[in-house]
Amino acid sequence: MPIRPTAIVADDEPLLRERLVRLLGELWPELEVLGEARNGREAVELAAQCAPAVVFLDIRMPGLNGVEAARAIGRKALVVFVTAYDEYAVQAFEQGAIDYLIKPFEPQRLADTVARLKERLESAGAGIDDEQLDAVLRRLAARIDGPRPTAWLQWIRASVGPAIKLIPVEQVLYLRSDEKYTLVVWEGGEALIRKSIRELIEELDPERFVQIHRSVIVNLHRVVQVLRGANDTAELQIKGRSETLPVSRSYLHRFRQM
Repeated sequence: MPIRPTAIVADDEPLLRERLVRLLGELWPELEVLGEARNGREAVELAAQCAPAVVFLDIRMPGLNGVEAARAIGRKALVVFVTAYDEYAVQAFEQGAIDYLIKPFEPQRLADTVARLKERLESAGAGIDDEQLDAVLRRLAARIDGPRPTAWLQWIRASVGPAIKLIPVEQVLYLRSDEKYTLVVWEGGEALIRKSIRELIEELDPERFVQIHRSVIVNLHRVVQVLRGANDTAELQIKGRSETLPVSRSYLHRFRQM
């Protein structure tokens, strides 16, 4: 039997919380928002009182953060993570959490989330089990609490023939993982390094480098144009290269304004 659509929204920024509630009202009139919370502790208490079908949780909140709140709520509700930090949100989505939203909210992205939530509620909330959810939350907690670099990576060290090449990161066009190795494509050629995409995205300046696919990081300064395709797809054309790079749906929001 389908579950009645109810929700709570937790975010410590009142204006963003209000906008999310308003957009949900426009896109999902049947959804009843049972309450709003200003922090993770309030979210846990509200979830216990109201038993919502869905909780929208900002990852960065005072007191209990969104990950801690999600752990306390458990599988009593479907979780949508809300964040201004793409790296947290994308990992949550790819590791099996129900969905994520990036601030500021885009109506189309929220509409996609609503469609997925409706589908899951119609199947009685079918989703990941407790063990999977706990694994997702552990990974997110490690990223939030883990050390951040004091300075962004300036050089990439790679073997090019018999020589060791120090590649300035500003010359890098894109990086693509290939099982154990990552292909570095830069102005002077290509090279393989033994470093994962996950490690590199943590070390590269997010103002210049963004992830566009599970296995691809691109230098935004070298993107010539965004080629939009059917069914919400896109490819990037890179300066000086004949190939195009596909943008997976999870990362498409980065290029909606380009």
